[in-house]
Amino acid sequence: MGRARPGSVAARGSFFRFEPPSNGEFRLAAFICRRFFKTVRFRLGRPMKKFAILMVGRDGTLPRNLKGALHRRGFEILEFSDERDALRGFQYGNPDLVIIGSSENAAKEQLGLARQIRQLDKKTPLILIASASTEDLAIAALRIGINDYFKLPFSFEELMTAIHQFLSDRATIRLAKESKKASNLIDDRRLVGGSAVIEEIKAYISKVSTVESNVLITGETGTGKDLMAELIHRNSRRCHKPLICINSAAIPDGLLESELFGYEQGAFTGAQSLNEGKLKLADGGTVFFDEIGDMSPYAQAKILRAIESKQFQRLGGKENISLNIRVIAATNQDLEKSMADGKFRKDLFFRLNVARIHLPPLRDRLEDIPSLIDYYLRELNRQYDRRIEGFSDDALEVLLRYDYPGNVRELKNLLEAAFVNTSTRRISFSDLPVELRALRKDAEALAQAESDRLLSALSSTNWNRREAARKLRWSRTTLYRKISKYHITTSSDKPQDGLPARIQPAKIPSE
Repeated sequence: MGRARPGSVAARGSFFRFEPPSNGEFRLAAFICRRFFKTVRFRLGRPMKKFAILMVGRDGTLPRNLKGALHRRGFEILEFSDERDALRGFQYGNPDLVIIGSSENAAKEQLGLARQIRQLDKKTPLILIASASTEDLAIAALRIGINDYFKLPFSFEELMTAIHQFLSDRATIRLAKESKKASNLIDDRRLVGGSAVIEEIKAYISKVSTVESNVLITGETGTGKDLMAELIHRNSRRCHKPLICINSAAIPDGLLESELFGYEQGAFTGAQSLNEGKLKLADGGTVFFDEIGDMSPYAQAKILRAIESKQFQRLGGKENISLNIRVIAATNQDLEKSMADGKFRKDLFFRLNVARIHLPPLRDRLEDIPSLIDYYLRELNRQYDRRIEGFSDDALEVLLRYDYPGNVRELKNLLEAAFVNTSTRRISFSDLPVELRALRKDAEALAQAESDRLLSALSSTNWNRREAARKLRWSRTTLYRKISKYHITTSSDKPQDGLPARIQPAKIPSE
């Protein structure tokens, strides 16, 4: 990594002189080499490479023993004292987490480094360790995008807790990226979203589709369990045979056998012709039992016998009929609890629970909401032959903040209601359903109440931030975030040079 620069003509006729690489460049080159070979070993099937932490701090800004302590915990460490070298280290070293030491005299440069890193990468966790902490520094750091903030001296175990929390999320993302490369689903565009959990589900469906095992799909109402069953069938070797969907809760015990197993001509009054039954219609294909948790004990016993023996008899029939089906079942209930309560058969559960897919509620993957909104907007435009371009800012804000107890199905229905209601090219806040518009007013009231609590705690402790955080049972980082969120300040506060000044109390954000 040495640099060649123009110089005088040397004895060998060269027009450049060679400048040896700096210590920082040597460390970066060695670090990249170690990461490269560990990545190769990982891809060859050996254990996952270690997490890498980039540390940057001038003399005295970081504890002397911090590097060794982190290294003993199994982390790869890349350390710099110069901000420019550290930025190059971040660009080429691809660390999983960054720790920045901040001093009182160089806070501006160190916050500038954090800002540059955040512009390059929105997701890599940043931790700031301040040798001389002020409220202005904490608020400026949080506004830039620092994920956590520590003041010297601090508890090493608290730092490790924060690091493990950030890197556990990072590990999920890393595995999802590897899984995404392995996923090659037919029609996977219908499983909308790019979150880590959705990518993992896509990869798992790819694996499950290649085998004949029974599958149990769990998740709340509206999460898309029927779509999962369809994707598994469409990507399996049975895709050219039927997928028969059966609502387990909709068939009474008296009609169960005739509906599922069929009947012979003359088996009972009104049986004027042969009925093959739904299970036989799926022969060679897949049967999807939706709401399996609502199936009666009688029906569970009948289904179990057919699944175990791969045979059944029609009503009025005397011969066993062979059955070649794959079974997929879905439920929004806790089957383990139902078994403990005696409402669901253990033997049937173990027959179904070979491959398991759990669909998370939409509130646990909020990052997928913009993609879902875009997908359904295009679908609704096609369905109604319209040209709706999108949403106003306030309408989109409400859609992104709602927690969707009805999950993806509720999101789709809300979008369709707004779509039908609008008469313009852009859906506005007034086009949203009344119940959704009311939520914004509730959120504003809650935010105002939280702001009042914060002001009360600060006032009662004479603006002692540590005591106010203890009184509110918040961490100091949370306290600083709330102070920044609600623009709370006192008239006597003076901003540090180079740091953003705080402003007087302003409008409460609607979140």
